Amino acid sequence: MTTSCECGGAPRGEVVRFLADYASWLTGCGATCIRLEKNVARMARAFGCESRVTVMTGSVQVILRDSAGACCGEASADVARTPISYNINTLLSRLSWEVADGKVSFDDARKLFRRIIRPRPRCRCALLLLVAAANASFCRLFGGDAVAMAVVAVATLAGFGLKEVMTGYGVDARITVFCCAFVSSVLGATDMLFSIGTTPAVALGTSILYLVPGIPFLNSFSDMICRHYVCALGRFMDAVILTCCLSAGLCAGMALMDAGMF
Repeated sequence: MTTSCECGGAPRGEVVRFLADYASWLTGCGATCIRLEKNVARMARAFGCESRVTVMTGSVQVILRDSAGACCGEASADVARTPISYNINTLLSRLSWEVADGKVSFDDARKLFRRIIRPRPRCRCALLLLVAAANASFCRLFGGDAVAMAVVAVATLAGFGLKEVMTGYGVDARITVFCCAFVSSVLGATDMLFSIGTTPAVALGTSILYLVPGIPFLNSFSDMICRHYVCALGRFMDAVILTCCLSAGLCAGMALMDAGMF
């Protein structure tokens, strides 16, 4: 439901639609519910309204009220299907402050929002190398030797590369995690298969660390503390399911290894 009244010089229908789209992207990028509420409320006040945000597991609803408490706009949007991105998260939060400080108008805010969420080219080679180096470093932290670090780096390169390809084609995240965990565990087991190192178990265990859904787990606890129980439970279950898919892929790789097929 929307009205034709103006909000900060802009039609309230357009304002509430913009805020709903903004909230959907902020949620999809990995923001917590409390951050989402504060950012939307900050911009809504700049437009002369008060906001109420309802976050569900798959959608976000924004309701605007005037100074008298009457509903003057309502819109909902599906949570954006986008990878977790702290960069977009930060840029969207900065946009809310610029709107609140009066540095940008409503029309400029919409243009900046479209520019922020626009896909950008990434240097995939550099990303792959950095993720592989990070996972190899974790291997060293857990006591892995140089051979184990090399094995983990190769396993991470293959698994994370597959993850990028499958994500680009829009494959379901659960299937992606399972397949990547399987590939990484198979390659991570080479240390154990050929007895070329002294810490094969560390290599196998750390080869799939890049798939652990740490941010969804942390966000679910943060939302629970802030009493957003529905969203917290949804995020927690998503993280648990992804962890189960990771474990299944790891077990499948180990089972294949035990079957003597290498």
